Amino acid sequence: MAITDRQTATLALAHALCAAERGLPVIPLSPTKLPALRSPHRDAPEPVLCRGECGLPGHGVHDATSDPAGVRALFAAAPWATGYGIACGRPPHHLIGIDLDTKSPTDSAAALRHLALQHLFTIPETVTVLTPSGGRHLWLTGPPDVVVPNSASRLAPGIDIRGAGGYLVGPGSVTAHGAYRLAAGTAELPPAPCPRALLRLITPPARPHHHVAPPRPTARQGQGLVQFVLAAQEGQRNTRLFWAACRAYENGFGDALADALTEAAIRAGLTEHEARATIASAARLNAGHRG
Repeated sequence: MAITDRQTATLALAHALCAAERGLPVIPLSPTKLPALRSPHRDAPEPVLCRGECGLPGHGVHDATSDPAGVRALFAAAPWATGYGIACGRPPHHLIGIDLDTKSPTDSAAALRHLALQHLFTIPETVTVLTPSGGRHLWLTGPPDVVVPNSASRLAPGIDIRGAGGYLVGPGSVTAHGAYRLAAGTAELPPAPCPRALLRLITPPARPHHHVAPPRPTARQGQGLVQFVLAAQEGQRNTRLFWAACRAYENGFGDALADALTEAAIRAGLTEHEARATIASAARLNAGHRG
């Protein structure tokens, strides 16, 4: 490893430990912004739906910890890591990330301001992280009894939400496209509470209570769709994932299979962002068909 690489890795660990001291659970990231540790089940003949119960690292955001010894152990296992991810939705902060993407055809920051005017809330001063592409991540905190899902452009074009099961690239991380850094004047701010009106917008409405439990995928159904995604070649990944997600939602177990499909898509070569956006599109399409 070159000296600059060692310095980058050392700085990534230092920044991750600082975040952990604030109670933020972290994982090491590679220069591609993906979890640096590969799944210990990647060579299994059948998909393994494990979130770390096996006791081995390599389960993405499920590895996240704020324990300093645990953080050091994760980075020791991934000396090539150049950054770190911060798990959202986890206590004590229950972090929510508002990702304002500059690559969208529309002005995502203006879209957020418009939503604030329309729904009568104020965008609070809070920790703000500047991304290499010119975007920004706003850190907010949520109540412990509310689960905020991840979403891509559901709130408005170019505005992605990082919630439970997702992560934010931490400030000080270095990626293939540049460094993430704190915006001036926000380093000493605590993450601000998410305005109630905004929280309502990013949280799906509660489903009507039914005595009959929603259908769950059988082992054959779930494994068949996951295997279909795993077998995708370059140029087929999004198409296969979208088809599999549509079949899962059509049969009533899309939400139950979403994490497994996401992990399969990542193993096939998509990013987590791309995978979750595709699955969210399948969910919206199926909701439209249901009326």
